[in-house]
Amino acid sequence: MSINETFAHYSNLFIILALTMYAIAFVAYTAEWAFGTRSRFGRKVEQVGSKQEARLVRQAAAPAVESVNAADGGNGVTVLTRAVAEDEEPTISNGNLRAELVGRFAVIVSVLAFAFHFAGVLCRGLAAHRVPWANMYEFSCAASLAMSLAYVVLLGLRKKVRWLGLPVTFIVLITLGIAWTLLYTDAEELVPALHSYWLYIHVTAAVISTGAFGVATVATLLYLVKAANEEGGLSRLTDALDRLPSSVALDRTAYRVIAFIFPLWTFAIMAGAVWAEKAWGRYWGWDPKETWSFIVWVVYAAYLHARATHGWKGKAAAYVALLAFACVLFNYFGVNTMLTGKHSYAGL
Repeated sequence: MSINETFAHYSNLFIILALTMYAIAFVAYTAEWAFGTRSRFGRKVEQVGSKQEARLVRQAAAPAVESVNAADGGNGVTVLTRAVAEDEEPTISNGNLRAELVGRFAVIVSVLAFAFHFAGVLCRGLAAHRVPWANMYEFSCAASLAMSLAYVVLLGLRKKVRWLGLPVTFIVLITLGIAWTLLYTDAEELVPALHSYWLYIHVTAAVISTGAFGVATVATLLYLVKAANEEGGLSRLTDALDRLPSSVALDRTAYRVIAFIFPLWTFAIMAGAVWAEKAWGRYWGWDPKETWSFIVWVVYAAYLHARATHGWKGKAAAYVALLAFACVLFNYFGVNTMLTGKHSYAGL
């Protein structure tokens, strides 16, 4: 077995291990949500305990409220209540020790899955002697790795984002599973147009942006569900959704991720234009991939512009963000499989 075949073998092995770990992590995150669900009796006991605790807090804080009232024109109770509410963070485990342990196990397995995933992508690149994102299989592996990386980084920054674990592992598992079962191709040499260092720059930026946009989309979808529940439309899911951050926090998370990654997507388009000039002698030719990349940029730009200048928040902005990600998906799957152009490197 040659060295290239060895690396290709280990790449496939690591991807299978990553799929297994993501599946275990998904089951563990699901169990955390299930174990954290309160029984009807437990909710009544908790409500009674909360009322008693709140009464004791109000009694202990009475002197502080009086002093705040004196300084704030009688709004001390409102200020104190708001401060306590803002300091509270929902937890998926819901105070259940078994759920908390399962949740921590899920995080450990998620990090292990990411490590196997990274090793699989790395070995694919070593087997092909190039960056491993030259066709749909490789791009799917790399983009799902970027999404997993975004989640791991947020965990590493000690952000309370474990609520993202369930949808993120599900999406990564589905994407990687489709790549392995339907899109897999053997490592091959690049077509002449791709022999450029711009492949490292342009596609890397696109891969990272796609993964981050996916995380923002998860937060957006959860925001819509949470907002509907807060309006009383999903009463049956109240117990589960109470363990998510508020709809305002979810909306803010989606906005911040998009605002952070949008400049990188802009850079990816600009780098692609420079690469096109080097490869084909023109910066822009309205190729299907170029056109849809620009459409994605326009829709996300409209989203950010509307929020910054017109104060768009809530459902209207969320729908625009979902439209933008739908364009991202079509730019990837639709353009690569249904349209013909200079960027037809699906490998299928």
